Amino acid sequence: MSGTREAILAAAQQSFAEQGYTATTIRGVASAAGVDPALVLQFFGNKDKLFNTALRADPPTRSLAALVHDGGVANLGERLSRRYLELWEAPDTGARLLAVVRGVSASPSASAMVASFMSDEVMLPLARAIGADRAELRANLTGAHLLGVATARYVLRVEPLASLEREELVAILAPLVQRYLTGDLG
Repeated sequence: MSGTREAILAAAQQSFAEQGYTATTIRGVASAAGVDPALVLQFFGNKDKLFNTALRADPPTRSLAALVHDGGVANLGERLSRRYLELWEAPDTGARLLAVVRGVSASPSASAMVASFMSDEVMLPLARAIGADRAELRANLTGAHLLGVATARYVLRVEPLASLEREELVAILAPLVQRYLTGDLG
């Protein structure tokens, strides 16, 4: 049975990435996984729970919090900005991140799940690992800034941001992200 659950989850991740939250259906996921739709509901309950599980299953952003342990905080803004942009530009992870952003705009419940995930699983652990004051605010500022840049660059394709070389954008983002993470918030 666990192989069936994993097949359903893989089909759901692919569907959310390729078709978005709105166009993904329980029937479509079931068909792609080669199972009855009732089995999808048995494992996941409903589409929102399926999306939430797909979001949290081996998220591409999990590696971001490890950056603190891998090199300290001295140039964390640069490393975090670079790694975040790399995730968006990689074919496998970029598609999943795009699905997440599209899901946020398609459904209030998907939006709440993504906000909870980004805070609880990505940004807050990162800010806590740094050990700075006001960790939750620092996490929120960092996440909002990076997500806003990614949305403008990769989803909306706003120029000239969309065509900047990655390293040029990293050089612009790094000092801002570093300040959010470790600097004086005023």
